[in-house]
Amino acid sequence: MSRTLRLVDSGATEAEGKPLRVAIATNDMENLNAHFGSAKKFAVYDVTPTGHSFVEAHEFAKFTKQSGKHDDQDDKITPKIEAIAGSAILFALAVGGPSAAKLVKAGIHPIKRKGPEPITDVLEQVRVMLNGTPPPFLRKILGTEKKPDFMDDYEEETV
Repeated sequence: MSRTLRLVDSGATEAEGKPLRVAIATNDMENLNAHFGSAKKFAVYDVTPTGHSFVEAHEFAKFTKQSGKHDDQDDKITPKIEAIAGSAILFALAVGGPSAAKLVKAGIHPIKRKGPEPITDVLEQVRVMLNGTPPPFLRKILGTEKKPDFMDDYEEETV
């Protein structure tokens, strides 16, 4: 069983550009402090170069133990992936191999963090990254990756 709290308007404006949807594995809604499979909750935010806004929260009654072993009889991973569908990035303390593969297949890039940290710090790091030079996978997600124009190389050689 799961519960979802969703805001009707995420607050992002077109002037800010397309927001990056970020999911964070949490047990207390204040810190990134959970493994993907054992997270009791996921906080989802839209992040733009100018800030972030809360979009939704998902709470789960069933979650895996942090033992690294999953019960194949009762799939607890798929409902979590379905809940955060539409997110581009998931931050968690750990993500198992099979879960990571399912996340990537769903178009969600998992990012493991070394230790707990406040959600606001994670969101600020993403905002700063959006203002700088995002990694290639993120530029592709945002649609800002410049496609190579081979004619530019040709013109430079002939001049």
